[in-house]
Amino acid sequence: MSDVRRVTTGAPWEDAFGYSRAVELPNGLVLVAGCNSVVDGAIVGGDPYEQAVNSFNVALAALEQIGLGRDDVVRTRMYITHARDVEEVGRAHKELFDSVRPVSSMIIVSGFVDPRLVVEVEVEASRPGGEYGASSA
Repeated sequence: MSDVRRVTTGAPWEDAFGYSRAVELPNGLVLVAGCNSVVDGAIVGGDPYEQAVNSFNVALAALEQIGLGRDDVVRTRMYITHARDVEEVGRAHKELFDSVRPVSSMIIVSGFVDPRLVVEVEVEASRPGGEYGASSA
């Protein structure tokens, strides 16, 4: 699949587990791997709201590397470890994506690679025109 464009961000798990942060398909669909609130090896944000905002910012930074942004997001997935965090994580999502209105799912899971993490997100975006390098204006 040489037409697939891959983006890495230097996160430790990318090399350790052999994956890309984002992958763009020839049709313009961009898939962003699970993102959490770990930045430069440290967890940023202690509560679910802060972790959600930081996690989405990691995902959006990956999109920016290939010339896309928040307005290009068509799907989000939020994974949380506690039902009590639904409102706070939902609030973060609304603040970031209310004007975009992507399809979305929120799923409760048993945990993540670090038990201090309570949120992980995935993002999918679509490049206007479906071609590499097309403007996202």
